[in-house]
Amino acid sequence: MGSGARRALLLLLLLRTVAEPGPPPRSHSLRYLFMGASVPDLGLPLFEALGYVDDQLFVSYSHESRRAEPRAQWVQGGATSQLWLQLSQSLKGWDHMFIVDFWTIMDNHNHSKVTKLGVLSESHTLQVILGCEVQEDNSTRGFWKYGYDGQNHLEFCPETLDWRAAEPKAQATKLEWEVNKIRAKQNRAFLERDCPEQLQRLLELGRGVLDRRVPPLVEVTQRVASAVSTLRCQALNFYPQNITMKWLKDGQPLDAKDVEPKDVLPNGDGTYQGWAALAVAPGEEQRYTCQVEHPGLDQPLTATWEAPMSGTLVIGVISGIAVCIILLFIGILFRILRKRHASRGAMGDYVLAECK
Repeated sequence: MGSGARRALLLLLLLRTVAEPGPPPRSHSLRYLFMGASVPDLGLPLFEALGYVDDQLFVSYSHESRRAEPRAQWVQGGATSQLWLQLSQSLKGWDHMFIVDFWTIMDNHNHSKVTKLGVLSESHTLQVILGCEVQEDNSTRGFWKYGYDGQNHLEFCPETLDWRAAEPKAQATKLEWEVNKIRAKQNRAFLERDCPEQLQRLLELGRGVLDRRVPPLVEVTQRVASAVSTLRCQALNFYPQNITMKWLKDGQPLDAKDVEPKDVLPNGDGTYQGWAALAVAPGEEQRYTCQVEHPGLDQPLTATWEAPMSGTLVIGVISGIAVCIILLFIGILFRILRKRHASRGAMGDYVLAECK
């Protein structure tokens, strides 16, 4: 597996194991994703950071460059501002914190053994997600989670200033970190004060981009295999990422357990696509409706599968159109001939005046 593929895999593991669900409509979030490998054989540096406002990447940082790099057009103009300076300093501080935490966790797992050449005998990965969400009523929620080797490990609880262990091997690190009350208070201050303030400033910087609304294009397709008809509801080219897709049968919502999980993926141009599939009995497709809700829509949008016309019907329609076209041309030709005939008759009755 190449370094790029390993990097993407680790990021996917991070998002699946320690990421928070996407924010509901009309809320905003600021998230930082940290990841690193103890031995650089997985395509990862010792520390790499990615920053997101809602679902838009706006900054990246690596241990090698020790520089914050803007990753969105709307943040380019703020690269020399006080906000960017503070952000760069924070990322440098998190770089140091991440490496210290990485060694602590490896020590507590007995994974910090080195060979005679002074290098680690095996590679491990650490993932961190931290940030905050601000709701429409200005209420906030912070999150700070650690994942080790792709599995949930520790989660910070700002209300109680302690850590929740996701596995027995995390207990030693939990007890060690809870002794440091100063760090716990700094963590809570960032989640409850600094993060929402930073998010607000970034939203102001990205006004017109981050608050845009692009409604989805919705269609329902059908595929038949092994005597099962599968309806697939597709929502295309929408922004923001928040979307609700439901299947209705005879106008009534179906139980979630009867519907395949919804998938939402980026298109690469700043918009998203999503789909939800449903297996139904052949011949009953018209009883099912896909209902889509999105911030870009004034009201829910519904779509049903439209069965294609049969071959005989298509031939009949085409034949009917062809006959109509032929009759139309015959009619036009008949009118032209009549006009010419009438014109010749008028010329025959016309006599030139004699010259005197």
